[in-house]
Amino acid sequence: MKEVRILEIKQSVFADNDRQAEELRRELKEKGVFLLNLMSSPGSGKTTTLMRTIEALKNDLRIGVMEADIDSDVDAKTIAESGAKVIQLHTGGMCHLDAAMTRQGLEGLETGDVELAILENVGNLVCPAEFDTGASKNAMILSVPEGDDKPLKYPLMFSVCDVVLVNKIDVLPYFDFDLDKCREYIHMRNPKARVIPICAKTGEGMEEWISWLKEQVGSWQKP
Repeated sequence: MKEVRILEIKQSVFADNDRQAEELRRELKEKGVFLLNLMSSPGSGKTTTLMRTIEALKNDLRIGVMEADIDSDVDAKTIAESGAKVIQLHTGGMCHLDAAMTRQGLEGLETGDVELAILENVGNLVCPAEFDTGASKNAMILSVPEGDDKPLKYPLMFSVCDVVLVNKIDVLPYFDFDLDKCREYIHMRNPKARVIPICAKTGEGMEEWISWLKEQVGSWQKP
C-alpha cells in the first residue's frame, strides 16, 4: 500500500498568523492606536457594553469600532448612534478574525484619527480565542445566564484574556451562578486576568471597567 503523507498545517497557519499579529501590534504601538479585541458568546451584552463604554469615554478618547459578524449590520447601526466611528466587517461565514482580517478592518476604519480601536469579534467562545488579532489587549464578556462553569468548559478563551467582564449581575438572584466560584475558575485558567462584575444595562460596575481601559490606553500611548 502506498504511504499516505500527513501534513500538519494547523501549527504553520497559527505561526504565520502570530507573525502577522506581532507586526500589526508593533505598527499600532508606533501610531499610538490601542486595539481592544472584545470577545464573547452571542447574547452576552457586547454591544450594550460597548455603548456604555463609548458614552463614558467619548469626551476623553477618539474611538473607532469594528463590528465583526458573519452577516447583517444590526450592531454597526446601533453603535453608529453613539457618534463613534464604526464600520461593519463580514467574515464570509468564518467564526473568527485573524491578524490579516483585522488589518483590513483597521485600514477600512482609517485609524489616523483614532486613539482607541475596538474590535467586537464574532460571537463565539471557541474560534476567536485561537487567533491572535494583533490586539493590544484581549477582553471578554461572560454573562450570568451562561453559567459560572464556562471557564472550565472553554479554557482557551479565558486564558488569553487580560480582563473578563461578568455581565448581567442584576439577574444574579434568579440564576444558579456563584460569582466567587466563577472568579476562582477564571483564575485557574489565567491567574493574571482582571475580573470585573458589571451590569451594562444599569451601569453598575462600569466605572471600574472604564478606569482599567483608560489606564491601558494611556500606558500604550506612552513613548
